[in-house]
Amino acid sequence: MIPPFETIKEFGNESIKHGFFGRRGGVSSGDYYSLNLGTGSNDCPSLVSKNREIVCATFEATRIYSCHQVHGRDSVIVKSDTPNRLVADIMVTQEENIALCVLTADCVPVLMAEPNAGMVAAVHAGWRGAVGGVIEAALDQIERLGGNRKSVQAAIGPCILKQSYEVGRDFYNEVIETTAWAEDFFEVKGRDKWYFDLPNYVISRLQRASCSNVVSILHDTYSMEEVYFSNRRRNKLGHLDYGRNGSVIMLKH
Repeated sequence: MIPPFETIKEFGNESIKHGFFGRRGGVSSGDYYSLNLGTGSNDCPSLVSKNREIVCATFEATRIYSCHQVHGRDSVIVKSDTPNRLVADIMVTQEENIALCVLTADCVPVLMAEPNAGMVAAVHAGWRGAVGGVIEAALDQIERLGGNRKSVQAAIGPCILKQSYEVGRDFYNEVIETTAWAEDFFEVKGRDKWYFDLPNYVISRLQRASCSNVVSILHDTYSMEEVYFSNRRRNKLGHLDYGRNGSVIMLKH
């Protein structure tokens, strides 16, 4: 079984494999239908494991890693003997055939590749993590391992787009207090209501951190109900839980 996934042709090279997986092509059912990759969901663990095995086999990877994501700046260097149950929002590897998987359901997944150094990274950038500097922390980690941020390519995966992301006064204030230049990424909707352009805010942070080679898939997790899981849509519909999409990157042998 090979589930459908999206790629961005301008990203990476022949030694780098990537893919953005949504909710299709797995074995889960109900609200988790069908390729739920989220070990933190309340889906049956054996079904989640099977879904992860499907993605791992699709990539011909030896192992697939994801993290318990906490909207922070911590990173982990993944090797073939790294144990599971990682707690971080950034994964980096220089080893081949290890699939790094960001789990999202509206947050921004950022896949990074530094081809000259033979290195890939997977970053979870929700609004709080992005405001808190997770993008810059990922680029710092890549450089600590011998890479160059100016050589990094970045791909923005499926996430909630501006037209679906209504926010209130507290959200607006917290973002602007941290990054005053972010005003351009808000569109006024009404009194104390804005639309926030999260993916372009993330792109701006990448560019301001000297990572200028950035591409984006521009898929809206909220509105593309048949294709992607969305936490905000789950809240609107009153569902108790939700599945997670997977954005995957790997160095090929």
